[in-house]
Amino acid sequence: MSDFLDAAMISKAWPFEEARRVLKRYEKSPPEKGYVLFETGYGPSGLPHIGTFGEVLRTTMIRRAFEQISDIPTKLICFSDDLDGMRKVPGNVPNGEMLQEHLQQPLTSVPDPFGEYESFGHHNNAMLRRFLDTFGFEYEFISATEFYGSGQFDTVLRRAAERYDDIMKVMLKSLREERQQTYSIFLPLHPETGRVLYVPMKEVNAADGTITFDDEDGREWVLPVTGGNVKLQWKPDFGARWAALGVDFEMYGKDHSTNTPIYDRICEILGQKAPEHFTYELFLDENGQKISKSSGNGISIDEWLTYASTESLSYFMYQKPKTAKRLYFDVIPRAVDEYHQQLRAYPGQDAAQQLNNPVHHIHNGDVPESKMVVPFAMLLNLASVASAQDKETLWGFIRRYAPEASAETHPDLDAAAGFAVKYYEDFVAPAKTYRTPTALERDALQDLRDQLASYDGPIEDEALQSIVYAVGRDRFDPLRDWFKAIYEVLLGASQGPRFGGFIALYGVDETVALIDKALAGKLS
Repeated sequence: MSDFLDAAMISKAWPFEEARRVLKRYEKSPPEKGYVLFETGYGPSGLPHIGTFGEVLRTTMIRRAFEQISDIPTKLICFSDDLDGMRKVPGNVPNGEMLQEHLQQPLTSVPDPFGEYESFGHHNNAMLRRFLDTFGFEYEFISATEFYGSGQFDTVLRRAAERYDDIMKVMLKSLREERQQTYSIFLPLHPETGRVLYVPMKEVNAADGTITFDDEDGREWVLPVTGGNVKLQWKPDFGARWAALGVDFEMYGKDHSTNTPIYDRICEILGQKAPEHFTYELFLDENGQKISKSSGNGISIDEWLTYASTESLSYFMYQKPKTAKRLYFDVIPRAVDEYHQQLRAYPGQDAAQQLNNPVHHIHNGDVPESKMVVPFAMLLNLASVASAQDKETLWGFIRRYAPEASAETHPDLDAAAGFAVKYYEDFVAPAKTYRTPTALERDALQDLRDQLASYDGPIEDEALQSIVYAVGRDRFDPLRDWFKAIYEVLLGASQGPRFGGFIALYGVDETVALIDKALAGKLS
């Protein structure tokens, strides 16, 4: 057994911990179906969002970790619940009035308000697949409409009819008394209107696999549970889908956690072992409120990718999935710089450290070299003092600081320069406020200015940082007050980069001129 595999089998990185749990299912014999199945579910009533990305990304990380410790083949299925009835008209689509008459019809029977696909469900499925393909996820797509209609679900649906009372006992315990009176695990699709009906059952015939019910007009109908004539309520559907597909692993948000025993028990009643599952914490906005698609708080995938790379978002998603995290614009610069710090650390780490490094999981072990010779936070400050309107302005400074760098040889740095200008324009510039220095700060800044003006040593981060440090050391206690003053007086921000590195990047003469402007009260 290689050092790498040895390390993987004891690694505390959560993808490996989850992968080992899945592997334990088959320690006695391999899966009869010939592969281990990972699944993610998607409700296609709206467009894919950042939570969808996180769920598929994290599941993929666990799948890849599994493949590194086992030679059992794997599959990832993305399952779209597109047979669900449309309960309300989304507020962000055209032709809303047209959709109104199709309420409660399956999403794949509702006309596409965009006029591009055969139904609204097909439109949203196409958006989901395009979304997944953009990020290079490897998956098999399954539509609930096709799954129910093609007969793939029929065996489990007949079994659900046979074991109806057992499943109902599980469900009724979780329902209010009023809901218990009319609840059924089966939702018929009306033979005439196609609408998904929430009606009580008059009879469930296990022998012939049919249900009998009255529609909303009091007419009695008898339908087979097979062939797409009925669908399951969403909680039973979860467990039944696991049983029908033989799912080995599925993750979902904390809001599902109380339903996990229900999903598991229904899967077991239907004859299959419940899968392993992983419950992740939900994302919060900057005020600590749960992010909601309907309220539009938080940050979207497109918004993140306006200011930073996919890899930085993957890094954010990797970090502490069982801890609620605030997902808003201020977290982006830190995610970018921490991601590149981990890239730089990776080559010098041993096998155990590498397997605990997020970039191993982001890149499936094929970790690239970081070419970010200037941190993203530094680029933001540079954009600020240079009033940069395009990335070429930043490159003027970068080339002098790192002559070997170019857009062609350092594409990640080039992309980051463009992101920095955009982020500066949208977030830093509107919030930038300079303050005048106190007498002590003015004295220190004047000393720093004079020392820089007479400096003839190497233009290197550490040499310049030593000057900055020495100026503040004898004047400020704690020393962080000195750096806070530098940021607030010279950069108009409450925090900033390692200032010696900033001087080396921006230029000694330019920094002298910047201090002069600040002391003259000309920064605004």
